[in-house]
Amino acid sequence: MSMALKMLMVEDEEVFARAAARGLGKAGHSCYVAGTLAEARRCIARGIYDVVLLDIRLPDGSGLDLIEEVRSIEPDPPPVVVLSAYGEIEDAVTAMKQGAADYLRKPLDLDELLVVVERAAENAGLRRRLKHAQERESSAREDVVLLGESDTMQTVRDRIRQIVDIPAGEDGALPNVLITGETGTGKDIAARAIHAASAEDDRPFVRVDCTGLPADLMDAELFGHARGAFADARDARTGLIEAAEDGTVFLDEIGELPIDLQAKLLSVIERRTARRLGATRETPVRARFIAATNRNLEEMVAQGNFRRDLFYRLNVLSLELPPLRTHREDVPLYVDSFLHAIARRYGRPLSSFDDAAMRRLSEHDWPGNVRELKHLVQRAALLFTARTLSLRDLPLSPVAPVPDLPQDLDLEEVEKRHIVEALKRAQGNISRAADLLGLTRMALRYRMQKHDIGRPGEESGEQASPRTHG
Repeated sequence: MSMALKMLMVEDEEVFARAAARGLGKAGHSCYVAGTLAEARRCIARGIYDVVLLDIRLPDGSGLDLIEEVRSIEPDPPPVVVLSAYGEIEDAVTAMKQGAADYLRKPLDLDELLVVVERAAENAGLRRRLKHAQERESSAREDVVLLGESDTMQTVRDRIRQIVDIPAGEDGALPNVLITGETGTGKDIAARAIHAASAEDDRPFVRVDCTGLPADLMDAELFGHARGAFADARDARTGLIEAAEDGTVFLDEIGELPIDLQAKLLSVIERRTARRLGATRETPVRARFIAATNRNLEEMVAQGNFRRDLFYRLNVLSLELPPLRTHREDVPLYVDSFLHAIARRYGRPLSSFDDAAMRRLSEHDWPGNVRELKHLVQRAALLFTARTLSLRDLPLSPVAPVPDLPQDLDLEEVEKRHIVEALKRAQGNISRAADLLGLTRMALRYRMQKHDIGRPGEESGEQASPRTHG
């Protein structure tokens, strides 16, 4: 084992302890010696050790009493190797039952000691890596769970099960899915839930943010490019659609895809092949396509802003996610889930909201839906240290509905006025306005530019002066 280990030896036989520590030092490790349980506890309180070597018979008690204390060290307890003298085999067995990693009988052989401590440290490292991998996997799975006990959310989950149960066609392709719903309702989570529940859950899931890709690079990002396809293309590059292989391509905010790329995407979906920019050969496309939008694509089709044929190709199966205001009874469940996630991720004590705060959260309209609720709960739990959070801890500054809208007002104008209202309430701070609307900062800036609603300032804090026209 190449890594130098830091060890604590709890041993009252001074000559033996010095000799063992010297031998470990020659092998490249460091060994600190404590002669009593009390001294060992002080050492453990002050430092972190890779391995603890523990004698059973000590002047102030039994080493067995220390095993549970060592095993309770957070987040990663060091392995304990018990040192037992002749006649203490029963104590050694007891130590193993209590969680000791191994035991050695005195007098010790230095080579055997090195093998045992290095093996114990290596096994502990493997367990830590496994634990962290399991935690990441658990966290990832939690992120694809659509929470909610209301009838509304149960209907959504039933629809997802129907979609997942539909088999692939004769060509092996799964039917495409179009997910609709307001911003922040969890369309990305629904897409991941469909992927996770399918037989292809071990295949790639590639998310394409149609609002986040620069317009001049979107073609190359989606479809890839050959070497020399343009000035900076020094090497060939795989596109996002090709990278999905036989997994899932999730086209988030498909309504923002430029009309010329809509035609190219349609060709890929219909022919199941893609050609990299500047390439002469086509590559088979085996992935399933799931698209999501918060816009009315049928209206966009009528206005000539979205291809009718692409809309029908994507809308083979549909899933509509409801706004949070239609199932407010689920708010306490969401809040509890977010608080538990924050406690785990940041090592914070588990918080809760008092009755008045929870009532306020449940009564709010949540224009940014579940995403806005999640951001607010995160801010409150991270900013305030109280175990019980109250109304004064809620950074709640709701965006009121835009009043007195004319009946003939189109969706674009409604979106524009809503953004202007959010910017006013956020005093021009784009990050804060994005939180209020349940958008990412990049998505909000894109919509501001689209509607010509002011420009981000150059100074930190990203100030914008909202303005309207006409």
